[in-house]
Amino acid sequence: MEKEKNQKQATKDSKYIQQHMANERTFLAWIRTAIAIIGVGFLVTNLHFTMMSSLNSLGDFLANTIGMASVILGIATIFIAMVSYIRKIGAINNQSYYAPKFTIILLGLFVIIIAVVFGIYFSILLLLKI
Repeated sequence: MEKEKNQKQATKDSKYIQQHMANERTFLAWIRTAIAIIGVGFLVTNLHFTMMSSLNSLGDFLANTIGMASVILGIATIFIAMVSYIRKIGAINNQSYYAPKFTIILLGLFVIIIAVVFGIYFSILLLLKI
């Protein structure tokens, strides 16, 4: 009887269940983004080293840099997503949620930097083919 009574009492988490579920969906979206970032790094590195005709020291360096930067950015994205998720749990329960502008700007800048390096890499590949 006592167990049934405890199960029916509302907790702070159950009071804001919709917000917690949205927070979890956002976390999972960040994880998917991190996996995609890591995958793109592996793809670029793998493509570079399977195209033996375009191997040169600058191309090798850029391909390795893109691969490593993508893995590091993916891991950083997962870490930031976990920290953000945990912080939002408390913020939702305390009704003190604020939009994480710094996190979004930081990750956006990282992705822009990786995209610029991709652009430089592919530009060099195109110039070498001409």
